[in-house]
Amino acid sequence: MHTEPLIEIRGLKTHFFTDDGVVKAVEGVDLDIFANRTLCILGESGCGKSIMARSILRIVDAPGRIVDGAINYRGAHGQTVDLAKVRHGSRQLRDIRGQDIAMIFQEPMSSLGPIQKIGKQISETILLHRKVSKAEAKEIAIDLLHRVGIPRPAERYESYPFELSGGMRQRAMIAMALSCQPRLLIADEPTTALDVTTQAQILDLIAELKEEFRMGVMLITHDLGVVAEVAEDVAIMYMGKVVEKGDVYSIFESPQHPYTQALLASVPRMGMGRRDRLPAIRGMVPHPLARPSGCTFRTRCDRFMPGICDKSEPPLVAVGSSCAACFLHMKEAGHV
Repeated sequence: MHTEPLIEIRGLKTHFFTDDGVVKAVEGVDLDIFANRTLCILGESGCGKSIMARSILRIVDAPGRIVDGAINYRGAHGQTVDLAKVRHGSRQLRDIRGQDIAMIFQEPMSSLGPIQKIGKQISETILLHRKVSKAEAKEIAIDLLHRVGIPRPAERYESYPFELSGGMRQRAMIAMALSCQPRLLIADEPTTALDVTTQAQILDLIAELKEEFRMGVMLITHDLGVVAEVAEDVAIMYMGKVVEKGDVYSIFESPQHPYTQALLASVPRMGMGRRDRLPAIRGMVPHPLARPSGCTFRTRCDRFMPGICDKSEPPLVAVGSSCAACFLHMKEAGHV
């Protein structure tokens, strides 16, 4: 049994209002994130994973904004705050951002200030949220650099980002994110630009720190191998919607949505012959300004049912140990 979630996302919609029309980047997402558990958000590029994560921290760039839904954050003392309703730029939001909820961005080189030393950037974060002196902040920062596996941390404290490798920069970003011991860590594809050895080290590090601090972790990725390695819970997104969610074993052993089934079928397997072809999902992701009516996946689905899938959007319904948004299960249950 889980305790109450750290974050309850309900009906979240984040839209971008462009000159060409409204891009519905996130369109009605419902998710729960728990302490000491890793939720992996999986899906193709452009499905809304990063925008959903940025919506939690209220750092969506213009012309995007949250237009509906709730992001209920349960604080350390039991109080609940709807982050979607907190005034942008308020002290309350600044206190939560970085201190209670931290984020590791996808590309550390563009996330770290290029003309400030690594140590100073970490120390500034500590001084902003914790009541410590400058000397104590420096000591904490050096200890964090050591904890995340950076050799000679006292020397690296004085280094600029361009003097570090990609893996080192990512470790520095993790140190900065953990500097205030957040209750929720959002990692947006933190290993995409890294080699496989460094990738494994970073994932092991996040898992160790999760256990130590009992953090909730939201890990955004498109790598099924990473999901199988670190996740307890999984949510599959397609065109701004969660089409399936459940625990990692249910998703991998018995996927219920045609999109999830197609993603898993496209993974190479041991023993495949040289001439064996991997199944591919036919077609392309629709243009965001030309969303299909009904089920957004219907234009690529081999089990499309005319007159049903194109008429209305399928709701998430419980199917075994997971939930899937597909009319096939509703039809089997006699609800269509």
